[in-house]
Amino acid sequence: MEAYREAKRTLVVGVRKKVNFASCKPSAHYQLPLNTSCPGMCEYCYLATTLGKRPYLRVYVNIEEILAKAGDYMTQRAPEITVFEGAATSDPIPTEYLTGLLYKTIEFFGDQPLGRFRFVTKFNDVNSLLTAHHNGHTRFRFSLNAPSVIRMYEHAAPPLDERVAAAAMVAQADYPLGFIIAPIFHYPDWRQEYKGLFSSLAKALPETARRDLTFEMITHRFTKRAKTNITAIFPQTTLPMPEDDRTFKFGQFGYGKYVYSLSAMAEMKTFMMEQIGQHFPEAKVEYFVYVYLSPQNAASARRFFRQYSIFHPITSANARSHKPDRHAKNFIWVAALPKQTNKQDQYI
Repeated sequence: MEAYREAKRTLVVGVRKKVNFASCKPSAHYQLPLNTSCPGMCEYCYLATTLGKRPYLRVYVNIEEILAKAGDYMTQRAPEITVFEGAATSDPIPTEYLTGLLYKTIEFFGDQPLGRFRFVTKFNDVNSLLTAHHNGHTRFRFSLNAPSVIRMYEHAAPPLDERVAAAAMVAQADYPLGFIIAPIFHYPDWRQEYKGLFSSLAKALPETARRDLTFEMITHRFTKRAKTNITAIFPQTTLPMPEDDRTFKFGQFGYGKYVYSLSAMAEMKTFMMEQIGQHFPEAKVEYFVYVYLSPQNAASARRFFRQYSIFHPITSANARSHKPDRHAKNFIWVAALPKQTNKQDQYI
């Protein structure tokens, strides 16, 4: 635990040597590697698995080369717009006061007719970015959750009210705004708390922000490896990871995850969509979740989804054509959005 805490307080300044950018579905076409890790200590964070037990903060100083490479990707995909995600393995806000990387990146994309930038944060130190020339090409997103979830599991991160206040400031600066609500937990008071989240958000945001507003939502899930790492770092954790109460499903990368049952996920999605429809009827829900189903369970799953009328099944053949994967032939991909969803928003 002490090594983990020390890493969260250690900043490594380096040069990004890897040339190619990783893909970043469903939120973007590519990751934009500005930095890695963050000082927050969220118990459920998937970076505890991917970055190990010493997730040092890293920033990359060769920003001109990184942005030039982004320009190459835009040229390759022209005349289509290319979207870059700046927070796939990090939260870039906490180190911004030292580096100015976000400001420079935002202004770069402000001048790109075929490039768009997006990132997400749990932090509220946004003042330095309010004057950046973004030209509407950067979507500024905030990660939110129920107050009790933040209090119990999102250590060293600002509370909900401070994030909402920062989002209102960003909206006043005319940035396109978005929210990720994740991970969504199913517990006794979950409805009341998430209802309060949407209510406080509706009260704080100016009317102008509602015309171009996005939501992304992910239910809680975990792998065996993640559970092992989390309990090693946080031995007293109360994070709900009972394997007996979850459904084990293989994911798109071939390893298994413990997810909520189909009925629980349907209940959560229905409720969340109702809240968004009530408070933000003009908002776009970019994605909720995907469920991976064995062929043996496909028929019953289709009946279940059609009963709730909230999932659109995609055949395994379509899944292979959209996202090649050596395991795709073994699974039915089930999307959580209507058929008119953009292809880039179809995977999680």
